[in-house]
Amino acid sequence: MSIFGVSAAEEELYRHFLRNPDTAIDELRKRGDDAGRDAEHCLERLRHLGLIHPTGAGGRITPADPEVAVARLTDARLHALLQEVQRVTQSRHIVQSLRSEQGAWMAPQGIEQLHGLEEIRNRIEDLAFFARDEILSVEPYTRLSAENIERSRPLDLRCLRRGIRIRNVVLRAALDHAPTADYLRELAAEGAVIKVAENISERILVYDGRTALVPLDPQNTSRGALLARSTGLVSNIIALFEKIWSQADELPTVTGAETRPDAGEQGLTGTERRVLLSMCSVGKDETGARDLGVSVRTYRRHVADIMQKLDAANRAHAALLARERGWV
Repeated sequence: MSIFGVSAAEEELYRHFLRNPDTAIDELRKRGDDAGRDAEHCLERLRHLGLIHPTGAGGRITPADPEVAVARLTDARLHALLQEVQRVTQSRHIVQSLRSEQGAWMAPQGIEQLHGLEEIRNRIEDLAFFARDEILSVEPYTRLSAENIERSRPLDLRCLRRGIRIRNVVLRAALDHAPTADYLRELAAEGAVIKVAENISERILVYDGRTALVPLDPQNTSRGALLARSTGLVSNIIALFEKIWSQADELPTVTGAETRPDAGEQGLTGTERRVLLSMCSVGKDETGARDLGVSVRTYRRHVADIMQKLDAANRAHAALLARERGWV
């Protein structure tokens, strides 16, 4: 019962009353030694927790029913935890206090310089973790490496599942790279709003309309980046994003007959190939979705698409057809 804040001595005394209901404790009270004082303290705690009840003269005690007692302790513990969570979530003002300590080395206008890719990546992970409302981004890449996708997927999906809005502008040429296109459409399926542009060179990241991250050199991100919290500067960066956003096109949809340039004769996307392998090796959708870093809903949508392409009656039939065709 320690999980509820009940000490070992208090639990033992409660168990004693369960074994010996209507126990008289007058003799215990008359004792002046340490055992008597400890027992008296435990009795007060048990009364406070509602685990025992006095029943008439003679100091007789009746223990609360175990189911009622545990339910009462659970409610009290959950209430205490809720209050603790509220105190933690309402303590973001501490950030400003700590931020003031950076004054000795941080630029006075609220700009911080980040050095090297590792520091930039770590800061992006922190900003994504603490984001609450919206993440804006402009990224002029033509392809993402497998490492980049695997690093970004859990961050992006976590944000989307927390209800954070993501608006992202990428180069249209990125759709010519199948793994990148699959990843972008995966995010779109989870709720991200993605647009494509023919020609962009800006690199922009804005978190919750308050913090912006821009590279020192858009052509060489390894040189470092600037993290801005200045209201005026961030507002200008957001205005630039909105201009790019308004001129970009919606993410093209993929028709049933369309295949990617490197999807191969199978007509499967990279994500679908991974799902197909997962279908043939794991039993539960939840396990397969977790292994691939996608939601169960997205995983099942890919399964349905694969079954349609294979013209399979069920999953077992789909696995059999895939093996017969040498797809797995």
